[in-house]
Amino acid sequence: MPTALITGCNRGLGYEFARQLTGQGWRVHACCRQPEKARKLKSLDPGDGELVRHRLDVTDGLQLAGLGRELADEPLDLLINNAGIFGPRGGFGKIAYEDWLQVFNVNTLAPMRVAETFARHLERAERARLLNVSSKLGSIAANETSGAHLYRSSKAALNMVTKCLSIDLQERGVIVAAVHPGHVATDMGGRDAVIAPEDSVAGLLALAGRLGPDDNGGFFAHDGTPLPW
Repeated sequence: MPTALITGCNRGLGYEFARQLTGQGWRVHACCRQPEKARKLKSLDPGDGELVRHRLDVTDGLQLAGLGRELADEPLDLLINNAGIFGPRGGFGKIAYEDWLQVFNVNTLAPMRVAETFARHLERAERARLLNVSSKLGSIAANETSGAHLYRSSKAALNMVTKCLSIDLQERGVIVAAVHPGHVATDMGGRDAVIAPEDSVAGLLALAGRLGPDDNGGFFAHDGTPLPW
């Protein structure tokens, strides 16, 4: 049975990743800050150990290290760094600098910490994949508007982290990619979103399944289209 670990599973894309993977026969370690309040996530649990909920604040190094030890003997075929926040939307002249630090902590530093914690679990799998959920808003080449400085910059930095990780983990046999889920109808995506979570996640999981060595360190849309940095 293949095994996945997903962060930010209480709602949105994280919940949908957990739902689809458990439905496909995967063992899923579903992480969120307050699993006891994640009722939708709890409803996915078939009671046979295929869905295991874990308390994890991705910015808490002690919690993260503890989970790494708890799963010490378990290989991971797929690690999805999904947890993220948008932060205040203020642009030039209205920057909330303290909030900017928090957005970076969640969106950029935490995925690196998670990857370092579970690298040894990934290398135990025969065909391990690590997906960092990024955003097209983090593409410098594709940026034609301003605004959302906090979120955009954190995802641009995550893309660089992804590229570095692809080099760090290459000898361990782990394929690493940054992925753009699209404008998805979640709490973060808002009312104008045009892509259903189930469609985005289905595309991302299909992409994860076909990633090869030539794709290592790439940046892709949910339909597999390569995106500019």
